Amino acid sequence: MNKGIALVSASAIFVSACATVPEPFTATELDEAAQRNFTQVDVDQEPITAPVDLYEAMARALKYNLDYKVELMEIALRDRELNLQRYDMLPQLVASAGYAGRNNFAGASSLSLLTRRQSLEPSTSQERDLFTADLALSWDVLDFGLSYVRSKQGADEVLIAQERRRKVANRIIEDVRSAYWRAVSAERLLTKLQELEGSVTTTLDNSERLAERRLSAPLTALTYQRELLEIQAQIRKLQRELVVAKAQLAALMNLRPGVEFTLALPDRTNQLPAVKYDGEDMMMTALLNRPELREVSYRQRINSRELDAALLSALPSFRGVLGVNVDSNDFLFNNNWINYGARASWNVLNLFRLPAHKRAVEAQGALLEQRELALTMAVITQVHVSRARFGHLTKELDTASRQMGVQDKILGQIRSGHSAGAMSRQTLLREEMNTLVAEVKYDIAYAEAQNAYANLFASMGIDEFSPDVTGQEDVATLRASLAQLWQDRENAMRLSGGQ
Repeated sequence: MNKGIALVSASAIFVSACATVPEPFTATELDEAAQRNFTQVDVDQEPITAPVDLYEAMARALKYNLDYKVELMEIALRDRELNLQRYDMLPQLVASAGYAGRNNFAGASSLSLLTRRQSLEPSTSQERDLFTADLALSWDVLDFGLSYVRSKQGADEVLIAQERRRKVANRIIEDVRSAYWRAVSAERLLTKLQELEGSVTTTLDNSERLAERRLSAPLTALTYQRELLEIQAQIRKLQRELVVAKAQLAALMNLRPGVEFTLALPDRTNQLPAVKYDGEDMMMTALLNRPELREVSYRQRINSRELDAALLSALPSFRGVLGVNVDSNDFLFNNNWINYGARASWNVLNLFRLPAHKRAVEAQGALLEQRELALTMAVITQVHVSRARFGHLTKELDTASRQMGVQDKILGQIRSGHSAGAMSRQTLLREEMNTLVAEVKYDIAYAEAQNAYANLFASMGIDEFSPDVTGQEDVATLRASLAQLWQDRENAMRLSGGQ
């Protein structure tokens, strides 16, 4: 009875010890994780010591952007997995050793099958304590074939990861171009907008006081105030559009919010090169180079090899074995020996699975073919849209440039008239506002045209960074490489006349 109680108690303790219960992180552990992440998010980044131009912004994004780093880590992971898969093709070499003991000898006697009497007295051929060891080399031909197919599929997964890296890098560089030019506009105009808003606020307060003291006609004062409020609303709308641009650029470069940096402000005289690619040539270039289409092609190759794997799995398995053995049992005539052999086996049921497996592979192949066609249509449409968009935005940029020139001349006339007392303060404020609006519109048009210019190459799958760029270079090296690439591209455009 006592033994039963003890057994039940021991079982209860064992079950309770093996029970799994949810264990949420403690507040201390969460705090440590938060502190660690906060300190690691921008660790080992080169500090900004000079105004940042477009190519340095691109370089910092390629080197420090965390989304891009994830893609680089994905490539590294797939490469490690491929190296691991290669080991599956090697033979198995297994070493083992063991000890076995008992408190008495393992003896046995024999029983005659004819007389049903003991024919030999009890005897033993084994010591009580035994030490054994062996080293066995085995190789399965079928496993080798399957491992080879899986290794080839793993190599295609590495290539897919590289194509995804290209796609992410091109997207990041496009985002940097757009954010950079908007941030440049913000650097140029936010101070002017703030000064103009201060003037509008002061003038609005004065107008309200004059109206309260009835020193001006009520309708005239209210109309004036309405125009001033409209100007103020437009100023704040422009500020809203511009104020986040620098923060977006900082995020793309993986800078903490609040980190101060200045931008190199290029002249507004920069002109985009003419682009007159033949539409069909652009489409064919895109179909050759776009990472999405290449990824589908690699998926199709992986799927075709899946059919090879299905065929191999339906074949018989043949395994050869060669081993070296050692046994401490002194009753043995030979305490060490070499064994060898071969064994064939065949899971016949795999033959019945093969047609279903083949149909599944064919269905996956049909899906990938349809996806490839859908992507083809999407890609050629994107190319067409990118050409049309660049042409339209180039014209918009030209119009915005001319508007800004005309508005500058108008403002000069208004200022002269205001100085001479011929123009009102209200008219001057309105034209100063119109001038800033013209400048903002020009900068936004230029930013969008620059983005459309880069999108032309992205739509064709032409990388926006040099193929030798790994992201491990320092910022200065990356910047020089990117600047050279885009300068060569623009020079080629000008020399060819865009043809």
